[in-house]
Amino acid sequence: MVMVRTVKDPETRRQEIVSTACQLFQSKSYKHTSMNDVMDALGIAKGTIYHYFKSKEDLLEAVIESIVADDLIQKRLLLTQTPGNALDKLRVLITSTNLATEYGFVLEDLRQTDNVGMHTGLVATAFARQSPLYAELIQQGCAEGLFHTAYPLECAEFILAAVLFLTDVVIYPWATADLQRRVLALPTLVETQLKAPAGSFAFLSQFLIL
Repeated sequence: MVMVRTVKDPETRRQEIVSTACQLFQSKSYKHTSMNDVMDALGIAKGTIYHYFKSKEDLLEAVIESIVADDLIQKRLLLTQTPGNALDKLRVLITSTNLATEYGFVLEDLRQTDNVGMHTGLVATAFARQSPLYAELIQQGCAEGLFHTAYPLECAEFILAAVLFLTDVVIYPWATADLQRRVLALPTLVETQLKAPAGSFAFLSQFLIL
């Protein structure tokens, strides 16, 4: 019998490699997964995987991009299922932004391998992907008379940067006192920035309890 070689288009093959790597990173850990493991799982040649990814680090970056992209899809779906005004939706969005839950297995590996640069890249990718979604809700809030700002995207970026970066002790080992003062100040700062009703972002202090 003549074996027919299956030829897949480049994007399909790339996504297949990323998906398989993600599963292996989750089950075996990033540290204990080799490029050969990915190749064996897919039954592909060395030349094929290295055509798409020069190293395991490059593959990890692609896995991170994929995870964040999928997470954004889930966040948009969550918002379509959330009733209420922009503030209600923003509360749900912010409290669903938990890197430890969303990317836990990747984050733990990056901590163990002291790969702070890659960890920072994951946080930065989440920041870039999610900021426009936050901006959409701030624009909606302005239309509803809840918020008042001419800079919805910039406000979104500042809020998300505070949630993702300024409380992340892997990026920088902040002192507990520094973290606590930020958490206590954040609701008022956000309300001032958006000219939102007093107390409307009080949930931030509870969400970011250290």
